Amino acid sequence: MTKPMDPSSSPSLDTCRITVVYDNHPYREGLDTAWGFGCLIRGAEKLILFDTGRDDPYLLGNMEKLGIDPNEVEIVVLSHIHRDHVGGLGRFLERNPGVTVYFPASFPKSFRESVKKSGAKTVPVKEPLEICPGVFSTGEMGFRIKEQGLVLKTKKGLLVITGCAHPGVFKMVKRAGEHFGENVHFVLGGFHLLATPGFRVKGIVKSFRKAGVRYVGPCHCSGDKAIGIFEKEYQERFLKVGVGREITLENLP
Repeated sequence: MTKPMDPSSSPSLDTCRITVVYDNHPYREGLDTAWGFGCLIRGAEKLILFDTGRDDPYLLGNMEKLGIDPNEVEIVVLSHIHRDHVGGLGRFLERNPGVTVYFPASFPKSFRESVKKSGAKTVPVKEPLEICPGVFSTGEMGFRIKEQGLVLKTKKGLLVITGCAHPGVFKMVKRAGEHFGENVHFVLGGFHLLATPGFRVKGIVKSFRKAGVRYVGPCHCSGDKAIGIFEKEYQERFLKVGVGREITLENLP
């Protein structure tokens, strides 16, 4: 079911469209905001949902308003066990049990069994692996709270999506760069910087710059203060992210 981690043999995605379907920041009028994160990735061989937010009515409601059919999703990737990232999964699986769910191997057995009971296939993730051509997991990272990120190999460079980045957002970016042997072009998602002092956020920005990260889209648990610092530092290469935001490779020249 899984493929060995060999990024060099995997093709780059020529097109990619990321749609934020769940977040606590607004972007497109008429959609519901709630604490959590979830986004849909188009352009790969399979349609992928990364995280499911906290509440299934908001997840499915926003997907419906955005014209997204849950039954078209083929893969669900869960970043970590916190409810604001997995809470919407149950109702989603009632609508579409025919998916394959990738989650960190540290998830409790009870969670794994409940997913299997729904009819979905399960793939516990320990090491970095290829999910489908051009789409990879960073592998399980961190200690107390273990988490995986999603890496998209595109013609513009690597795109990294994080749920909350509990292991450290720059550590996740660094791992992606090391495994692929190239710089990360864009980082999207929760950066987990709500309580981080400004000088430390600026240090992370500096590390991003040094590592070659060209575009950023912090949201969810990044914190308004940290988001403001990233916006000031990245200027036109900062992307405002909230529910309904769509990001394509054309947004990331």
